[in-house]
Amino acid sequence: ILFVSDAQPTDCEREVWNQVNAVLQESESILSGLQAYKGAGQEIRDAIQNPNDMLLQERAWNSVCPLVIRLKKFYAFSLKLEEALKSLLESLTCPPYTPTQHLEREQALAKQFAEILHFTLRFDELKMRIPAIQNDFSYYRRTISRNRLNNMNLDIENEVNNEMANRMSLFYAEATPMLKTLSTATTNFVTENKTLPLENTTDCLSTMASVCKVMLETPEYTSRFNSEDTLLFCMRVMVGVIILYDHVHPNGAFNKSSKIDMKGCIKVLKDQPADNVEGLLNALKFTTKHLNDESTPKNIRTMLQ
Repeated sequence: ILFVSDAQPTDCEREVWNQVNAVLQESESILSGLQAYKGAGQEIRDAIQNPNDMLLQERAWNSVCPLVIRLKKFYAFSLKLEEALKSLLESLTCPPYTPTQHLEREQALAKQFAEILHFTLRFDELKMRIPAIQNDFSYYRRTISRNRLNNMNLDIENEVNNEMANRMSLFYAEATPMLKTLSTATTNFVTENKTLPLENTTDCLSTMASVCKVMLETPEYTSRFNSEDTLLFCMRVMVGVIILYDHVHPNGAFNKSSKIDMKGCIKVLKDQPADNVEGLLNALKFTTKHLNDESTPKNIRTMLQ
């Protein structure tokens, strides 16, 4: 089964596969770091309510600093993911092969592309549920600027200087920061590679979407999935490629001329238990670009309401 089986890289895939594999190796620890993120809400509230109690100020600051270092690590990982995605796109779209030929010839790279999307949607689903991230970070920034005035010695600024803090702020302000990173990376890939026909990229994405959709709606396939995780994997990958397609294709994924059967894709998601797909339907609502265009058929908009 495409994307789900463990394809071994061929010799011509090996170099890119190794580069991407190094990034993917780190992804599980990034997710468990995010899952374990508890935030410093209580310490921050205590400090704000008792502005003259220096002990409480210090406790809040000492709670927030390690969290900010962790948030920097997540942000730095998004940059590595971006590079990995670009390498995969280069390999999976280059002439003379069609997208289908690429996906068949380079199954190990196609699987890695799918794994990147799977990670991305899991990261963003978790992040959506942790409002503490932005609260902690804005407290950190307020405290830094206040203490700059007091000339406090702030070692953490060696780790997270002002420019880095600005970039992190923009990243975490997004509802789905990792997807946004990948959407931007895919858009940049297309604009930077002017000689590469746009269809090479969009067809690669739409082909992946239909492969996932067919697997999800065909009992012969789903009965061979060894766990619910495989089902979730397919759904996340499908939603991921739809979102990338919607950002890269000038007309987006939702209109009638789109090569992605959006009605079928949404239906497949809606047929799953609501808890499993809430985050994915939200990603389609809030991270796509063209859903609210005039050209989006009403029935599709209704399905996503």
